[in-house]
Amino acid sequence: MAVWALGINHKTAPLDLRGRFAFALDQIAPTLLGLRDSLAHDGRHPQVETAILSTCNRTEIYCAAPIAAPEHTLRWLAQSGGVNAQQLQSHAYHLENSLAARHAFRVASGLDSMVLGEAQILGQMKNAVRAAEGAGALGSTLNQLFQRSFAVAKEVRSSTDIGAHSISMAAAAVRLAGQLFEDLSQIRVLFVGAGEMIELCATHFAAKSPKQITIANRTLERGEKLAARLDGQVMRLAELPEHLHEYDAVISCTASTLPIIGLGAVERALKKRRHRPIFMVDLAVPRDIEPEVQQLGDVYLYTVDDLAGVVQTGQANRQAAVAQAEAIIDAGVQHFMHWLELRRPAGQTGAVVPLIQQLNQQADAWRAAEIARAKKLLAKGEDIDSVLEALSRGLTQKMLHGPLAELRAGDAQAREQTAQTVTRMFLRSQGSTRR
Repeated sequence: MAVWALGINHKTAPLDLRGRFAFALDQIAPTLLGLRDSLAHDGRHPQVETAILSTCNRTEIYCAAPIAAPEHTLRWLAQSGGVNAQQLQSHAYHLENSLAARHAFRVASGLDSMVLGEAQILGQMKNAVRAAEGAGALGSTLNQLFQRSFAVAKEVRSSTDIGAHSISMAAAAVRLAGQLFEDLSQIRVLFVGAGEMIELCATHFAAKSPKQITIANRTLERGEKLAARLDGQVMRLAELPEHLHEYDAVISCTASTLPIIGLGAVERALKKRRHRPIFMVDLAVPRDIEPEVQQLGDVYLYTVDDLAGVVQTGQANRQAAVAQAEAIIDAGVQHFMHWLELRRPAGQTGAVVPLIQQLNQQADAWRAAEIARAKKLLAKGEDIDSVLEALSRGLTQKMLHGPLAELRAGDAQAREQTAQTVTRMFLRSQGSTRR
């Protein structure tokens, strides 16, 4: 099987382009079905395996099939995001086989993240795998790739200091807010959404004991659960515009495909606040807050890409850990490629697993035949010792018939090669003395 990965991330594509290719978790299954149908339609990829990893910093497609099809995958992704393939290609990367495996292992280990060594990506990757499994899009090859990436990530985190002293997005947001407001205990904070990222941010802000914490969410139930843990309040998302002016800091991260905080709403809020500043962080991809808001004089708006400089603080001090992690990843890639090589289809050079399967099937057939023969002899009243003797002799003869026939056939050179092979296979302990 060929393995390939195609994607865009925070290093290769701007925020608004990444937003076009952001898939919510509940969209993954139908999207994977569409991708598989598209690849199967050309007749060359009837059994393609697929998975999609989509976060605020990256969208990546992983595939496995007898023949790699990165160009087809690129065209499909471009069409799904409503851009032409050339435009996407200038921001995308595609990797095959060992390079694709290395990339997956680095992503899982946090080496390719905006926050070096962050652990959240591993959970996101596991969610992507579960979604692919649920959609029936994951086969043995991609399953091995991801399970090995999880094992490598675990070893990297337990054996290196890659995550030491890293600053998360949530911590970066608190740090930036602290630069604007002298005392965070005197501000009111509004969190828009109730997902994992908002939960992390709210937890970090709650540690500063702000005057008020409010969760705004489409469904009150989920918002109430988070608010209860933080001793906060909750409101419906529809109520946000009329209450926006009450908050000094707004942190938003939802799965909405369109902005939910518009320029007009922020302008009205500023007017009611008599132009006291508002600190805003938009961690969503695509954006939750209209980009024009950044032009307002009393708004300090930061996107997920704006936080890059803050979260990268201290990364130079972790370069030794990066080198250790890369060595672990190198070993993981070699092991995966060895596993992949062993699974070449029967008939191809180096195909081992199909041959092993055939050998096992042949051995099972011989065993079944000798057991059936032994049972007949026992039913006739034959002595058990003689039956066992006949069974073992029959198995031995069947196992040795092929090697012995080859040793007697062919020319001298062929017989010598067969003799060396037979010695390695059956006479290992005596191999060093035979010359």
